[in-house]
Amino acid sequence: MKLLNKTVLITGGSSGIGLELSQQLLRRNNKVIICGRSKQKLLEAQKQLPELKIFQCDLSDKNQTADLADWIKEKHPELDVLINNAAIVHKTSFIEEENILEKVEQEIETNFLAPIRLIKLLYPILNKLNTSAIINITTGLIYAPRADYPFYNATKAALHSFTQTLRMQLNMTNIEVIEVMFPAVKTPWHKGNPPKIAISSQKAVVDMIQGLDKNKSEIRIARVKLLYTISRIAPKFALKKINSLREEN
Repeated sequence: MKLLNKTVLITGGSSGIGLELSQQLLRRNNKVIICGRSKQKLLEAQKQLPELKIFQCDLSDKNQTADLADWIKEKHPELDVLINNAAIVHKTSFIEEENILEKVEQEIETNFLAPIRLIKLLYPILNKLNTSAIINITTGLIYAPRADYPFYNATKAALHSFTQTLRMQLNMTNIEVIEVMFPAVKTPWHKGNPPKIAISSQKAVVDMIQGLDKNKSEIRIARVKLLYTISRIAPKFALKKINSLREEN
């Protein structure tokens, strides 16, 4: 799908890939709506990009997710594209972390259940349009997980599987179902310590948009293409390689 002259909702759009995506889509004459947990970050993003429409909500809260969907239906019923980009990660030890069960609930709610809820709640308006799209953002780690992200890998793998199923179930509708699998990207998500192989957010988003322009339903960015191939041929090697990557000092 070519993202031109569309109305687009990007979750987690106030920083990182979401903010870069907002900026590049605005250049293509799209109306861009972003949501996020931090009102301050949303306002900072809007100051940087005045055309942005913003809505504060915590997607781990199903009631706030419903509020977002209701607001979209009322204020932006012309919505063409939903981009489920928001995600959180806990880099921790499953056994040693005391509050681990609370953290897994947060990740499942934000990374997996929130996209599902938004898709279900916004389906009625997306389905009214001649051409619309649901774009779920995942990661190359669905093919080979990192040991220090005990839940992030799993939630994104679950979203990957759900996206494939949803694509098959909606194949007779006007809604395209697309998955974008990012590698490590230099964003605040890494808290200042991205892996040395991380690419810039600008590069990541340019490649994503190029894949969308080519009507790809699964878009593997940069080294995710290689990881996908290696994981099929030599899965143990792929797992070892991913877990040998070092972060920058």
